[in-house]
Amino acid sequence: MTELVDRPAGNTRRPTTVAAAASAQPAVDVDALGEQLLGKWAAVRLQARNLAASPELHKIEGLTHTEHRARVFGQLQYLVENEAVHRAFPESLGGSDDHGGNIAGFEELVVADPSLQIKAGVQWGLFGSAVMHLGTAEHHARWLPGIMNLEIPGCFAMTETGHGSDVASIATTATYDPSTDEFVVHTPFRAAWKDYIGNAATDGLGAVVFAQLVTRGVNHGVHAFYVDLRDPATKEFLPGIGGEDDGVKGGLNGIDNGRLHFTNVRIPRTNLLNRYGDVDADGRYSSPIASPGRRFFTMLGTLVQGRVSLDGAAVAASKVALKAAVQYATERRQFNASSHTEEEVLLDYQRHQKRLFTRLATTYAASFAHEQLLEKFDDVFSGAHDTDEDRQDLETLAAALKPLSTWHALDTLQECREACGGAGFLIENRFASLRADLDVYATFEGDNTVLLQLVAKRLLADYAKEFRSVDFGVLARYVVGQATGAAIHRTGLRQVAQFVADTGSVQKAAIALRDEESQRALLTDRVQTMVAEAATALKGTGRLSQEKGAALFNRHQNELIDAAQAHAELLQWEAFTDALRAVTDPGTKQVLTWLRDLFGLSLIEKNLSWYLMNGRLSMQRGRTVGEYINRLLVKIRPHAVDLVDAFGYGDQHVRATIATGAEKKRQDEARAYFRSQRANGQAPVDEKVLIARTAAGKRN
Repeated sequence: MTELVDRPAGNTRRPTTVAAAASAQPAVDVDALGEQLLGKWAAVRLQARNLAASPELHKIEGLTHTEHRARVFGQLQYLVENEAVHRAFPESLGGSDDHGGNIAGFEELVVADPSLQIKAGVQWGLFGSAVMHLGTAEHHARWLPGIMNLEIPGCFAMTETGHGSDVASIATTATYDPSTDEFVVHTPFRAAWKDYIGNAATDGLGAVVFAQLVTRGVNHGVHAFYVDLRDPATKEFLPGIGGEDDGVKGGLNGIDNGRLHFTNVRIPRTNLLNRYGDVDADGRYSSPIASPGRRFFTMLGTLVQGRVSLDGAAVAASKVALKAAVQYATERRQFNASSHTEEEVLLDYQRHQKRLFTRLATTYAASFAHEQLLEKFDDVFSGAHDTDEDRQDLETLAAALKPLSTWHALDTLQECREACGGAGFLIENRFASLRADLDVYATFEGDNTVLLQLVAKRLLADYAKEFRSVDFGVLARYVVGQATGAAIHRTGLRQVAQFVADTGSVQKAAIALRDEESQRALLTDRVQTMVAEAATALKGTGRLSQEKGAALFNRHQNELIDAAQAHAELLQWEAFTDALRAVTDPGTKQVLTWLRDLFGLSLIEKNLSWYLMNGRLSMQRGRTVGEYINRLLVKIRPHAVDLVDAFGYGDQHVRATIATGAEKKRQDEARAYFRSQRANGQAPVDEKVLIARTAAGKRN
């Protein structure tokens, strides 16, 4: 019998059996946890989810790429009509200057159709954002109204066929001609064509084109220019501009990606988006930022929101996949391992629990980390905390988290697909389709591996700053002993402390692996050790020739990227731990603590060889990691559905047939049929049972 157990007012819970209550089994306050997961911009997220639930925005499988493109372009107008695109733009133009809310709303569109989320991101998050952040008031007045209401569909033309992540080396030029007060935009060879550009194949009327600014014979580096692409009436390219359609892709076929090239295309001097660099009528260049390198990174830093939104969208996709897979696993039955008559629910199998619960734990960690990234982003772009250091921290944080969340989404979608068997492969259940669409998330807005290398360089820079006055002998002892207790790096979230000094040694700290401080010590120590070893190996690189310095760096590239990934994982673990402190309900706190421990121990298990080889864990202690994980799986099992329900995605968001209860209905029907057969004696005798009975009779 199931009864509603009395709860404090305002604390909504699921029905709980009296027996469960008597045994003091913790329960999850799903509503409260759901509110926490919605984060600071809860109202915006809910509004965006209501919009994403609209059938008008849903992906229709089986469309040709031409049909899909037309549908998605129409959906952009639907967003405009529903006032879903103006949040980040200035109030003077009808926006609300809500930068964090803008990202929170856009990333939710991934559950409707990833093509819509990305095409909207191209139009307003890249094209519009470039005009807003790299331009000045004159540019805002000229172009932003048309960009906001979709009268000017546009492109963000940065990537070239020959240069993707290496933006500084793009070859398109914009050379100033003082005789006509114009810039001449030119692509000198085929590899300089702008490539993979959203809206370029059919829809784009304008573009923000990134090119090397040349004036008076001096190249001042990459700057952004507004260029009209097509005649609005005929949609034909303007003179000197050409392009190609990228055609069908592995996913995101609702976006008209294409190539653009320019042959001595003349644009007014005032089309230079000149917030960070300007050219006067005589061709004199000026900038408020003297250093070319710092100027370049400042300009690119204003466009970091693309990485922030991809991080959030990847987390949202992981949540949708896990909601479907966990729901199905509680209903689908397979094999009668513990009963002669009843088959097992998939989620009762240990392996099934591990494959889903570890990814569930990572998704929670990534979700909490994303919320902190979003708050940091809003602080910078709202001006609340907008120093150079704040912007560097934001860029590093986005570069650290976006790779982990996008790789995790691809891994989660694949694992959920496999966990649902053949049913998971059906397009109607969305795993395969979502995975295809999200595949490119790992390489656009910054290739994941390149981004982690940027993080590694920041860690090395902060390490060098921390130990600038320390001689080599001290550094060597630090690497060997790991006992200095000094802070080693910053990322905008916190100063990560070395907890080894507090506990005496990592080995002692690992006595109880489930303890929060022990996990922190192990995870932090690994990052610090890896960075310290790399820094020692690269010491003196600056005194080498460019060729030898690059070769030395390349020999340690793998270790550096591994260190950056370990650093990003630590940030996620810390974000999860921070979120735990905000939970007041005891049951929810207990279950989330188990989930956080599962995340931390899974990281340690994944890197167990490192901990063993570096003497951080004994062989005996290392063997217990897997045992602890298995115990946590059992504890989390009763709460799995609550944990995915707290994500807040309904049937209209998940849209997977296997998550609608249809499987439970089939299974219940089958079980009722066999029970009826057994009850009325009509069930045939199993041959194995008959053989056993015959053998027993002979023995007697």
